[in-house]
Amino acid sequence: MFRQTKSVFQKLRYLSFNGQQHTWRLKSTSARERALQYQPGQKIHGFTVKEVLAVPDLFLTAVKLTHDKTGAQYLHAARDDSNNLFSVQFRTTPMDSTGVPHILEHTVLCGSEKYPCRDPFFKMLNRSLSTFMNAFTASDYTMYPFSTQNGKDFQNLLSVYLDAVFFPCLREQDFWQEGWRLENEDPTDNNSPLMFKGVVFNEMKGAFSDNERLYAQHLQNKLYPDHTYSVVSGGEPLAIPDLTWEQLKQFHATHYHPSNARFFTYGDLPLEPHLKQIQEEALSKFACIDPKTEVPSQPRWTSPKEDHVTCSPDPLAPDPNKQNTVCVSYLLGDITDAFEGLTLSLLSSLMISGPNSPFYKSLIEPKLGTDFSSVVGYDGSTKEASFSIGLQGVDEEDIERVKQIISQTIDKIIENGFEERRIEALIHKLEIQIKHQTTNFGLSLASYIASSWNHDGDPVELLQISDSVAKFRQALKENPGFLQEKVRQYFKENTHRLTLSMSPEESYLEKQAKAEEEKLQKKIEVLCDSDRKQIYEKGLELLAAQSQTQDVSCLPALKVCDIEPTIPITPVQISTAGGVPVQYCEQPTNGLVYFRALCNLNTLPEDLKVFVPLFCSVITKMGCGALDYRQQAQQMELRTGGMSVSTQVITDCNELDTYEQGILLSSSCLERNLPHMFQLWSDIFNSPHFDDEERLRVLVMQSAQELANSIAYSGHLYAMTRAGRHLTPAGDLQETFGGMEQVTFMKRTAAMADLSQIIRTLPRLRIHLFNPNNMRCAINSTPEKVSDAAAHLEGFIKDVAKNRKERKPVRPNIIEKPINPLDDNGPRRKLISEPTFHPCPMKTFFQMPFPVNFVSESIRAVSFSHKDYASLCILARMMTAKFLHGEIREKGGAYGGGAKIGGGLFTFYSYRDPNTVQTLSAFGNGIEWAKSGKFTQQDIDEAKLSVFSVVDSPVAPADKGMGQFLSGVTDEMKQSHRQRLFAVDHKNLVDVAER
Repeated sequence: MFRQTKSVFQKLRYLSFNGQQHTWRLKSTSARERALQYQPGQKIHGFTVKEVLAVPDLFLTAVKLTHDKTGAQYLHAARDDSNNLFSVQFRTTPMDSTGVPHILEHTVLCGSEKYPCRDPFFKMLNRSLSTFMNAFTASDYTMYPFSTQNGKDFQNLLSVYLDAVFFPCLREQDFWQEGWRLENEDPTDNNSPLMFKGVVFNEMKGAFSDNERLYAQHLQNKLYPDHTYSVVSGGEPLAIPDLTWEQLKQFHATHYHPSNARFFTYGDLPLEPHLKQIQEEALSKFACIDPKTEVPSQPRWTSPKEDHVTCSPDPLAPDPNKQNTVCVSYLLGDITDAFEGLTLSLLSSLMISGPNSPFYKSLIEPKLGTDFSSVVGYDGSTKEASFSIGLQGVDEEDIERVKQIISQTIDKIIENGFEERRIEALIHKLEIQIKHQTTNFGLSLASYIASSWNHDGDPVELLQISDSVAKFRQALKENPGFLQEKVRQYFKENTHRLTLSMSPEESYLEKQAKAEEEKLQKKIEVLCDSDRKQIYEKGLELLAAQSQTQDVSCLPALKVCDIEPTIPITPVQISTAGGVPVQYCEQPTNGLVYFRALCNLNTLPEDLKVFVPLFCSVITKMGCGALDYRQQAQQMELRTGGMSVSTQVITDCNELDTYEQGILLSSSCLERNLPHMFQLWSDIFNSPHFDDEERLRVLVMQSAQELANSIAYSGHLYAMTRAGRHLTPAGDLQETFGGMEQVTFMKRTAAMADLSQIIRTLPRLRIHLFNPNNMRCAINSTPEKVSDAAAHLEGFIKDVAKNRKERKPVRPNIIEKPINPLDDNGPRRKLISEPTFHPCPMKTFFQMPFPVNFVSESIRAVSFSHKDYASLCILARMMTAKFLHGEIREKGGAYGGGAKIGGGLFTFYSYRDPNTVQTLSAFGNGIEWAKSGKFTQQDIDEAKLSVFSVVDSPVAPADKGMGQFLSGVTDEMKQSHRQRLFAVDHKNLVDVAER
């Protein structure tokens, strides 16, 4: 998987430093306390302890070690969290764009010395209870992480990962499949034309069809033109066919060595067994080398540079005549300076984040473009960081003006600095992120430290965020002009800056296709008859290998009996506040309170439904009460962890043609800010501002641009939503709210010269959506704060009581169900029932400017509580692993594909797929394969393990009880579903396939 890494502050946003995790293990001493007993200089299984440090902010103890024989670096973060993580990363610094690190990342996972079966990585997805398994290729490192809550599983996965990265088979056949190959279009017909195939080849064709991704790649290549960042580590599609198998093996030999490795483990499992296993299974077999993978500093320019690139036109762009992007990018300092990195990251947020920031005011509000450029702000993913600022959706005539505004805005920042309240709001945001608990903290931590550690920065220093924040505060106190001086140094006086513009070219795709055809013809021209014969024979060999049933007995596996038979119960209390139903869930939330409210749409006229997503996206950003939108944004940052509104379409767990439609309000705050958070919601309910057309236009353009940009990356989700549109009543509404229908609606809205009709429509939505009669709420907080939260919630309900009004539902068939299914007399939720609904099979094709496809097919199935639902869950997973993966990815060359069940639909999909008809045939053949019953008990057990790894994935304290609150699925219903999953057998699977 190729990814471009994010900036430090963006990473902080996802890091969410949690406090004590909800899944802990009862031991006499905590993992953190045990780790504090290690001493610098101590020798453990071939490693020497270098540093031991308690990091109270993150509730962990960091232990830094070095491997004596190879020099491999190791960091262990001991924390009372059962979701244990391992990762190993290598500094990978290619000097061409053949994609060698990316293709190697794929190929090492295709079999190793101890586990020689084909594709052990994908096989282990079905033999483990992992909560995460993947691999990433960044610009200058490759990382292999996994996480699991099961100790035995951790050992199994560690064994497979170690063998994969250090002792891979690297078979030529795997290189052809994963990287690239010349092959007959139909491998069984030697007269069919030759073409390029390969998983990474098609993945990168898909990646380069995304204009945002394309721009980001060009910007990095041109800002750092003198070393590894000047090439495409993921692979440029036309350069990938220049890579040879020999070059791939050579790159592995020089880069995948312990002397070039950084190991990271996290969680509550003890450190010593990890070290022992890593030493015995891998590191003891290596000596120390100098890998020579260091990245030199980029030589600085003495004067700024400008450049221009082209891309394909976007048919869904808000304004077809405004499709230019322009951005100025500045080379900053070395990322291994942790304090400077944090300072620049915070400075970046002050400059660009939210409507109070200077660049938002100068670039976004004059509507010179639809949104900031795809690369914006601080980026600490390369050895030397960068900062970028610019716009997309710009008219060609305005490009020069944008450049001038950027320069003028920098001058104004140097002159005026930043308001103290904005700095406080930003530090408050950090405080919330440090307290907020997530379930994938280990993975977030691994990603957060990866880039700096990759260039020999100190990962432990990066974890001491409070120290850096205190130092930041002190620097501001001692020198009020501290930030302005940084702006002058890094932006005003920085001659290493690049201005890059990108414009659409009508013939772009045609030129790309022509260039690929020319590359193909050059390869074909030099072939003699025996070469062609060999290509044909190799194609048949690969097809035979892909079709062969694999012996996976060499791979370790958990058994179904290793799965916990029961789930822990999450107690919730259902009550009311001012007549509104409320669910309370007491959790160790680390001093935060989480609030949700679901408001149903049952009284909303049908013609207004398409406006609901727009209402959700603007309602917290237009101003409310006495606050204009800037003041509102500042109050939200100072007093909350964020406030958002989103659409909800929830299929009933018992009836397929019954569903709940609504909007979900979500927010969180520190306990001390409860009154402020509810006051903000009261103002949004009672007096939202809708009349600022200029502000609304900015938000509409941003929203339309985001939707248009999302298709290249999430095309499979749009295809799946569309495929299910006419099969259930909920599916139709999901297409309206989040499918291609919404994309085209927002494009039309953004193109409107006059938004007065929208301004008149939004208040009509408010009176239906913000009606306490149609609302239910949920609070998750510590036990000590439940009564306090309840009192403030009661006050909020009182404040918005004037919105309470009995309105007639638009649909006649409203049914009521108890919020707590065990209490028939308690509060109720109102659902829509459409007993006369008739599914209507439809075929749809959207032509998009991509060289790859996203294909989906949906079948109407059953609801969650139906006896066959569990069988369909197992069938979807088994069909994906045992049939569709081979047909769609291995043989077809798509990046991914499979089957899943949800919302009453059994859905097939493919992702970045060079085929369409062939993939649709594979979907149909998958059903025939299941009907034939050609699968074993082992296949069924593996599918169960894979399904349970999702069912039992950790749930954060903020989200506990949410399944019951949103969809009425209680822990008792989940336990019944669990028992049905355990009971699924061969006959059940054939039966559901035949239906």
